[in-house]
Amino acid sequence: MGYSRKDEITRLRQERRQAKASKKRKENVRDKLVRFLIVCEGTKTEPHYFEALINNYISTVREVTIEGEGRATIALVNRTLEIKTELERKNAMCFDRVWVVFDKDDFDDFNDAINKANNLGFHSAWTNDAFELWYYLHFEYLDTGISRSNYIERIEQAFKKRMGYSNFRYQKGNPNIYMLLQQYGREDLAKRFAKQLRALYTDNNYAAHKPCTMVDLLVEELEHPELLLVK
Repeated sequence: MGYSRKDEITRLRQERRQAKASKKRKENVRDKLVRFLIVCEGTKTEPHYFEALINNYISTVREVTIEGEGRATIALVNRTLEIKTELERKNAMCFDRVWVVFDKDDFDDFNDAINKANNLGFHSAWTNDAFELWYYLHFEYLDTGISRSNYIERIEQAFKKRMGYSNFRYQKGNPNIYMLLQQYGREDLAKRFAKQLRALYTDNNYAAHKPCTMVDLLVEELEHPELLLVK
């Protein structure tokens, strides 16, 4: 049985249909990808936490770039804009979500940094007073402002109680802290407590919102990036 011109036309049509379908699949994949840029004040504590979270929550629609800058507040926001511009130009793409992560500490330009980030279209996962508040909320609700050293003391006590290990010591930048919190703390409580704290404040004087954190909002997006695709 010979190979006719009609067979050749049919084959070419099938190949065109397959090529169009393949192209559409690739376009759909690109449309469904959420690109995050996360720029952190710390060089270890926050980056290690978010890197571990991302490894724990595998997603096919999320692409994350994390930078630890060792800067705070306004300087961090300015650097975030530089990083965003450099990476988007270099890789010929655009970030869908840009987050800056920083603490209040003793900085006077805390409100200015949050407002500038908002004006640039960035999201701020800020904490007043220290990132460790987010960790402690995995164990207990706290609506009284305390120092970073007090947070560390409370975190250590909470872990000792849950672990039954009296020699536990909290170390800043510990790459295992995320998994320890998942094992001995409760992230669902931390999210609920963080929302409760935010509900206490109604003005935009963020420097006076103590204690308070926005970290749970970034955590939620990283865990469920697919929800951003339907917005």
